Amino acid sequence: MDITAAYMENGRWYNAEGIPTFKIEDGVVDYAVFSGYRRYSAECHVCHGPDGEGSTYAPALKKSVLNMDYYKFQEIVASGKQDTGTGTANQVMPAFGTNRNVWCYIDDIYVYLLVRGTDSLARGRPAKKAEKSPEFTAQEDSCMSG
Repeated sequence: MDITAAYMENGRWYNAEGIPTFKIEDGVVDYAVFSGYRRYSAECHVCHGPDGEGSTYAPALKKSVLNMDYYKFQEIVASGKQDTGTGTANQVMPAFGTNRNVWCYIDDIYVYLLVRGTDSLARGRPAKKAEKSPEFTAQEDSCMSG
């Protein structure tokens, strides 16, 4: 997938195919990456480890997003997933489609994991971020209050 930022809509960057992506200029991440970091850290890191690195409990999502279709990523987050292996342990991811703290920011979480998977951003809180645009705020308010 081409991750080159082609256009911005509602304060988020997209590639030419309309898939969310990121933009970093002079070490400053776009606001959606920062938002994704915050939401990932609040909702996903408990199972998937800090910064998308994975854990003994769940896989490293920073690599998964590089090998997974964007729409498949959305499907798994929305509906959950259960893998029953040949061993005694089952891997279960709960559905987050009704959790507004996840679903309203699904594109932000995706681009945060994408930027981490491409090693374009070091671990930890992004040091420099772009300002939050009025368009981003309007879309966020609409989703969280809807």
